[in-house]
Amino acid sequence: MATDAKKPIDKPAKNIVHEQAILVETIKKELREQRLYEKFSINPFTKREILAAKPNTYPDLVQDEADSNFVEMIKRANLEPTKKYQFPQTSSQEIGWLTTPLIDVDKNDKRFNFNRHRSEISAYAEEYYKMFPKKPANAAGAAATTATKKEA
Repeated sequence: MATDAKKPIDKPAKNIVHEQAILVETIKKELREQRLYEKFSINPFTKREILAAKPNTYPDLVQDEADSNFVEMIKRANLEPTKKYQFPQTSSQEIGWLTTPLIDVDKNDKRFNFNRHRSEISAYAEEYYKMFPKKPANAAGAAATTATKKEA
């Protein structure tokens, strides 16, 4: 049984020449596919603050004409999703995407309009709570801690 035990497999010794050849080939492939990116622009989907002009420039001499395409892109980025897209982009947006009511609202229709009605009991309770408002929980706890500190 002891002779049937698995022996560790010997790995071949590392060949430095082959490793260097692989490294050189990898670097050549990376340099061949590398491109210099020179076109930079501001991300229009991040909200930005409007900055004032520099304090050492005269307002009459500053003639910055904003790029109309860029201004439209910024305005579109700040819209809510229902105005930006025709359909919801995620499954979370599907809830509440359609906000138009299915039927016209008629305040005189008693089937759909449930106004708040005040009875004698609810009027009494409302006046009672106006006379004796609830104390905040933190104020009661703070008073108890100050009393225990004075006793100690």
